[in-house]
Amino acid sequence: MKKDNSFCTHALDVLASLLSLILFFWNVAANIWAVVSFYQEEKYLSMGVFIFLVLSSSVLLQTFSWLWYSESPKNLDTKVERFTKEHGLLALVHIMQLGVFLRCLGMLELAISSFKCKSTYQNRGTEILSFDLSALYLFKAFSESAPQIVLMTTSIIQMEDFQLFTVIKIAGSLSSLSFTVLSYHRSMRSFVSEKLKMGWPSSIIYFLWNLFLIGPRVVCVSLFASVLPCYIAAHFLSLWTLLVIWAWWKKTDFMDTKAGEWLYRATVGLIWYFSWFNVTSGNTKLRGIIYHMVMGADTMLLLGLWWWKRSVESARLSPFPINPYILIGLLVIIYITGVLIKLVYYWKCHPNKPVLKMNLKDEESEVKTECDATCYDSLEENTIETPEPKAEPKSTVLSGIHKRIRNMAVNFYS
Repeated sequence: MKKDNSFCTHALDVLASLLSLILFFWNVAANIWAVVSFYQEEKYLSMGVFIFLVLSSSVLLQTFSWLWYSESPKNLDTKVERFTKEHGLLALVHIMQLGVFLRCLGMLELAISSFKCKSTYQNRGTEILSFDLSALYLFKAFSESAPQIVLMTTSIIQMEDFQLFTVIKIAGSLSSLSFTVLSYHRSMRSFVSEKLKMGWPSSIIYFLWNLFLIGPRVVCVSLFASVLPCYIAAHFLSLWTLLVIWAWWKKTDFMDTKAGEWLYRATVGLIWYFSWFNVTSGNTKLRGIIYHMVMGADTMLLLGLWWWKRSVESARLSPFPINPYILIGLLVIIYITGVLIKLVYYWKCHPNKPVLKMNLKDEESEVKTECDATCYDSLEENTIETPEPKAEPKSTVLSGIHKRIRNMAVNFYS
């Protein structure tokens, strides 16, 4: 039975790696198709905004990928990564916007090797690459996908193209965004014991509350942008600046350099514009309550301005296909339902202060924690308890991939 389970696990890793590569090329093809569609429809402004979102998001991801390689030059676990590094091609690969593709290739290589020889070292490398890719996909979701959905929804509202297909298209895009958040959550579950792994019921609940919270936010921003397009940039920049300042005030500690840390804070601000994302340990409940109160008030402000603008210019604008009062009430109900589902998830499904296990060994500084450790070859398994960060010795220093993974996991479960 153990051999069968191991075989299935490694086979799924290979399939997941192949799927990542397929999705990479699918995303490139979909972006090209969208640009061509905007051009054929003579929507040059929308085409320009779309291209800007794609390029800026790609540059953001390549920058993070390059910085992560620079922070951990000794931890290249795959032949394709080492070959690129030894021949001085890492910078060129990222300039060509292929850093994520390189990581997908490395993930596939480790998955195939792990499938053949079931090496603990390769499993460790697979977990690291998997975490980095899930983090990059999360950043991509809120720097590219979410703004693209806003752009698409705004265009549909302005054109009054309210067909069943367009509604399904928006719902599908929002579902894909929520699934990306779920994938990141599932990657965080790899640090807990087997009995705390995420099952299908908890995955469905997690997916639903993200869909019900992100969906109304995206729709409200789109409604506001459809009647006041000149003010959406000012709204985003002002709120995003406040969110970045909040991230700085919470003293995030994710990157090894100050410039990298500010880039991370700026990315956190992008995520917070649409969804909650915990970045530091401490009183998470209080921060979550403050966030939802602020974002709920901001969402209602956007809805109110949209309703006011339509009321003022009702003679010029075509009748809205849905009664505005019904639409506002429906969005509020969906948002409140999302909050309630989220409370149910954290009450019943989320691990309560779990013990985190990380198969990591920092080659720059040895991590020492007050726990039991089991050695596998040259690797250490460090058990880190999230509720008691003070128990960790002050001399413990983490850098590179180990700092990222440890801090993200500890913050996630705090």
